[in-house]
This record gives sequence, C-alpha cells and structure tokens, in this order.
Amino acid sequence: MHTVILVDDEVFVRIGLRNLIDWNGLGYEIIDEADNGEDALELIERKKPDLVVTDIRMPALDGLELIGRARSANSNACFIIISGYNDFGYAQKAVRYGVHDFILKPIDERELTDALTQLHRKIAENKLFELRSGDLRKERIVDALIRGDFEDEQLEEWAKELKVDRAKEIHYAFLEVNDVHPWNAPEPPSAEQWKERIRRRIVEAGFAKAEEDAFLKEHHGRFGLLIACGGASGPCSDAEAYAAELRQAVSDAVGAVVYLYLGKPVPRLAALRDSYLSAKDALQLKFARPDSQVIYCPDPVEGSANYVVPDDAFRRQLLESIEEKDAERIAQQVEATFREFKERRFAPEAVKSAIRQVVAGVLTLIRSMEGDERMLTALEPIVSWQDLNVSPGELKRLFLDFVLESAEEIARLRKDCVKGGIQKIKSYIEAHYNENISLKSIASIFFMNPVYLGQLFKKTYGVHFNEFLLQIRIGEAKKLLRRTDLRVYEIAEKVGFGSADYFVTRFEKLERMTPTEYRNKLLEKK
Repeated sequence: MHTVILVDDEVFVRIGLRNLIDWNGLGYEIIDEADNGEDALELIERKKPDLVVTDIRMPALDGLELIGRARSANSNACFIIISGYNDFGYAQKAVRYGVHDFILKPIDERELTDALTQLHRKIAENKLFELRSGDLRKERIVDALIRGDFEDEQLEEWAKELKVDRAKEIHYAFLEVNDVHPWNAPEPPSAEQWKERIRRRIVEAGFAKAEEDAFLKEHHGRFGLLIACGGASGPCSDAEAYAAELRQAVSDAVGAVVYLYLGKPVPRLAALRDSYLSAKDALQLKFARPDSQVIYCPDPVEGSANYVVPDDAFRRQLLESIEEKDAERIAQQVEATFREFKERRFAPEAVKSAIRQVVAGVLTLIRSMEGDERMLTALEPIVSWQDLNVSPGELKRLFLDFVLESAEEIARLRKDCVKGGIQKIKSYIEAHYNENISLKSIASIFFMNPVYLGQLFKKTYGVHFNEFLLQIRIGEAKKLLRRTDLRVYEIAEKVGFGSADYFVTRFEKLERMTPTEYRNKLLEKK
C-alpha cells in the first residue's frame, strides 16, 4: 500500500476525498490529514508519505509553498494538487515542482481514479529505486567496515545510516535459506526475490520499522545483516533470543529451512570486522551442530571446525555394502557417517570431500561394469548440492537415496554381466565343441567356480552342461552323416569324441539308432 496524506482547509472536502473513491482498492492507504500547510509539512517530515493530495489556497502556508518546502527538505513524496481556481500560473509552478497532476474542483471521481492509477506504478518504481540506492550505499559502508577501510570521523554518520547508533552491542549475522533446489522446486526464487521476501517479513514481524531499515547484503547465496542490541536500538535486548525469533519468522515466511549464523558481539561499529569474521567461523559449524538452526560463533573451549578429510576406511566399507546391496547396513553406515561429521566437527568443505569420495567410487564401479551413471535419478542432486545451501538432514537424505539407488543399479548390472557372461560361455561351447572341453576347463577359462558355473548354466538354459555339449556334438555329427561320406570314426573325431565306440553309444542313446543306421535310413529314401 502507498501511504497518503490529505491536505485541505475545508473538512468537508477532506471527508469527500476519503469517500469519493476506494483508496485501498487502488493500492493506497490514507494515514493522516491536515487543514493547513504548516501542519502538513510537519506530517510529511515525520510520516514520510508516498503521496500528498493538497489544495492550493490555505492559511499560513499555501499548497505550492508546501510543495516547495517539502522539496527543499528532500521529501520524495509525490503531489497531486486539487484547486477551485483554473489559474495557468498555478499550473506552471506545479509543473516546475514536479507535481504529478492538477485536478480542478469539483473533483471528478473518474479523473482522480485515473490519476491515482497512473501514479501507482511510478511510486512503486521510485520506492524500489530508493531502496536499492540505499542498499548500495549501506553495502559499501559495510564492505568498508569489514575491510577496515574507514576514518573514525565517518563512523558516527555510518552508525546512524545503519540504525546502530544507539546500540550497546552489534552482531554481524548470516541468514541462509536451505533446501530450495531445482530437484524439489521447479523455479527457485532468485537472490533478489529472496531478499525482497525476507525484507518484507522482517518488517511485518516488527524486526524493522520499514523496508529501508531492514539491511540485507548478499554473500554468495546467503544474506548478511546487522543485529543491534541494548540501549534504545530497537526491539533487541537479547541477541540469541532475537536471532532465534528472527530466524523462525523468516522460515515461516519463505516456507523453507532457514539457518542464522550469529557473530560475536562488538561494542562499536569500528569493530564490526571481528563480528563478521566470527560469523564466518559459525558457518563452518553447520554439520557439527545439525540439530541447531541458530549457530553461534565457536567457543574457544569447544574448538573450531575440522577440515581434515575422513580416512579411506569409511569409503571402502560403504562401497562394499553398496556392492553387496545390503540396504540395512548401508543405512547404518550413512547414519554413522553423519554422526562422525557431527562428533568430529567436520567443516562443510570436509563433508563435501567425504561425499565426493564415495560418489566417485560408485561412478567408477558402475563404469567398470559397462553401466551408465546417467541412469541414476539421484545423481544430479548429490553432485550439484555442493554449490547450494543444503541442510544436514536434507544432505543425508540425498546421500542415502544415491547410495541405495546405486546399490540397485550395481546389482542389476551384475545380473546383466552374469547373463552376458553365460551367453559368452554358451557361444564358446558352440565354437569349440569339437575340442577336448569340460565344465572344469571352461570354468578355468572364464575365472569361475565349476560348481557355480554348472548351476548357472542349468538355471539359464534348463539343461546341464554335459547334455548341452552332447546335443551340439550329436547335432553336428548328424550334419556330417547327411552331407559327407566320412567314416563313423572320422566323424566321431571331428565332433570332439575321443572314442568312436563312445560316440556310437551316445548317438544311439540320444537318437534311438546308430550313426550307420541313421545314414542308411537317409539313403533308402527316394
């Protein structure tokens, strides 16, 4: 809503203006009124309205003088003049003062509505420009304070601009929105959209009087802010309680998990760099304190974050469980891994490295089995999370999803591999049936256990290895009996039998006739 002050020395005119149109429906809220220019000027300076609708001829200070004085006081309010005098001189002065519109009495409802409708967008654009200009100015001030690049003479003015001039202690803090990512939100808001939503909520919840007072500075996916406590600085009397309430209010507004990292208190603005650096240290404790969403700067006794990557044993054990497709053990190991992140106070970079090791091991294994890792739906989240804000709980879920899906895929690839392997064995038998081959010799060639190979062959083809080999040899022998005049012992040798007698015995058992009888039967047919 854009705020409005009505100024006219006739009370009935002001009442008429209030009732003439639906101000709220047009996006405006009348916040006050005055019956003379002097009172109106005081209201403008104190309440800073977006729009002033004023008459020209009034006692003490007329409308044009009011506008001129307001402009001299750097008021950004827009003005609409209403007047019963159609005087060209007034209109010229109004133009010089940048008045938006000049409306003659009696006021036409349609004319005023059109003027307000056109002005609404202009006011919104002006507000946004002023807000961003103010943000830029404050960001430059904070940057200079963090760098230590300032003169003592600047601090008093800067403290007023940042609304910390009456604070007894100042904290730098980071707000971080988590778990809003492409895989669970089609179009995550931009940084500027997050900033607007957070700023609006800060004002609505009473943490700042106006949006321009809610300073937010973007820091690589999170927002820096100042928390001023004590004295007459505002609603904050206890920084930790204030931080918890602020975090919850923002979380409720954005509908996401929000973390707040609170730097240590400093007594004056000149020491803001110390609070900023301690807030950065707090960022490193995200996985060390997974149950907290307000994280304070590390206690010297507690110790700082651990940047050492875990040893390789955890990766080997987890990869073994993935290969064995032991879902229960996988879940236990993932839980143990994140417990270790907490207990050993792993910094986010150490956590990233640990996760990367496992992901790389899984992908190497899948590729070695001639698989395609792009088939894994859980791959993109576990690879891309490292550049995003992810809570420990969400990361654990993503990681568990990835390793469980990988276990399923590896098991499938193993089955395909075994299936492909037995097909290769079958092809080998068909190509080498005439040689002195056996289940044991083939198992040795393919690096398999003979017993397992025999079971797998029977399960796959429904026939034992020896039976399959015999069928091939007898089938080839029948071809030779039909197509050649080779003697029986020569045929026996060609199809892999070491003994002609044994060949005849096996042929007769399978075909219910001897090889000679089979050939003679064919010769008898005309």
